[in-house]
Amino acid sequence: MGEPHRVGIVGAGTISGAYLTTLRDHPRVTIAAVADLDAARAASVAAGITGCRALPVDELLQDDSIGTVLNLTVPAAHASVALGAIANNKQVYGEKPLAADLPAARSLISQAAAFEVAIGCAPDTVLGTGVQTARAAVDAGLIGRPLSAVAVMATPGHERWHHHPDFYYQPGGGPLLDMGPYYLSALVHLLGPIVAVTGAASRLRPARVIGSGPRAGEQIPVAVDTHVTGVLHHASGALSTITTSFDAVRTTAAPIEVHGETGTLAVPDPNRFDGDVRLFEPGAADWRVLEPSAGYVSAARGIGLLDMLTAPAPRASGALALHVLDAMTSLLRAADEGHRIDLTTTGDRPDPVPLTPAARWRSA
Repeated sequence: MGEPHRVGIVGAGTISGAYLTTLRDHPRVTIAAVADLDAARAASVAAGITGCRALPVDELLQDDSIGTVLNLTVPAAHASVALGAIANNKQVYGEKPLAADLPAARSLISQAAAFEVAIGCAPDTVLGTGVQTARAAVDAGLIGRPLSAVAVMATPGHERWHHHPDFYYQPGGGPLLDMGPYYLSALVHLLGPIVAVTGAASRLRPARVIGSGPRAGEQIPVAVDTHVTGVLHHASGALSTITTSFDAVRTTAAPIEVHGETGTLAVPDPNRFDGDVRLFEPGAADWRVLEPSAGYVSAARGIGLLDMLTAPAPRASGALALHVLDAMTSLLRAADEGHRIDLTTTGDRPDPVPLTPAARWRSA
């Protein structure tokens, strides 16, 4: 295998802990440095990792010993940090969305190609046994020809639990750009690329109140739509309906259902790596739970970066993230303009993930 691949993390916020659970002790990588606008926070994270340094962002991006930058900044900074890494001939794996807007995302893909470096992007939850087992069932013909899917993400909003939720309600945020990548990435894995979208959107109120933490009770402005619904037209002919909302108290809807000519699949939450995949067939008395048959077993955030380092074609790729961002921003524009919009990106479904035991990917 050679020497471990050296990774530098930019952004030491809450999500970094989830990535470090997977990557800190993995034999494939070494966490060489951490950078954050809050130098004390970077120092605190680095202190918990053997041999890791806390660096200013620019120094980390320019460090020749680092091969890949893990970009865990807020959405508004995704593009600038990634471009800085690419300009220094580094691979990039980042949190979703790929960038706050489509032109910036296109620039990232173009620059990565020009510098001949790989670029990957969350979500990697779709590489777990949940979505991958559902995909295997579709590919095996267990529901016949797929006709449609329904995806629902409905919550009261992240200000209830997040101590600094401002960015969720600013450009680059909102329920679709925040949570939609999980659902649309899953739908592309299940049904293939999207060719066009239609949609509608609304905004319940102009401000939100932080519910916990040191800023509890503080009002923050809302600059984005907080309930978005749309129809995705897949190249295969299937139609997906998606609803993402920060305006709902609760829902009993399945996260994703895929309907085919001879059956329906209930797909677990695409914000998780696992969960039961259930099949209902004509004449059955009840749903049947399918045994996990594909995906990284017991995976967690960071598996997409490991996949990028080892797979022939990265599955949580920048190209897929660009396509998903194109679909989401086009849906928001369709809602604003009131008509169908054809997408300008396309691509193939990512390669499926064979059933991979945890012991194998944790030691590979």
